[in-house]
Amino acid sequence: MFDFEKLEVYKRSKELNKEILEFLRKNKQIDSYLRDQLYRTSLSIAINIAEGSGKFSKTDKRNFGSLWM
Repeated sequence: MFDFEKLEVYKRSKELNKEILEFLRKNKQIDSYLRDQLYRTSLSIAINIAEGSGKFSKTDKRNFGSLWM
């Protein structure tokens, strides 16, 4: 298990992604551009958390938010 997988914020971001995917499956009438944006945005949250946890310097970690301070 990677360190970021233990973070509550990472776990919640994965839950949010699942909820958004389920919402998009149920609501086919949503514009395809908006569907794509929602999907990529929800996925991006978890990816950014994982990327931020791999940074080692304080400056690098600070760029990914107060989570690391």
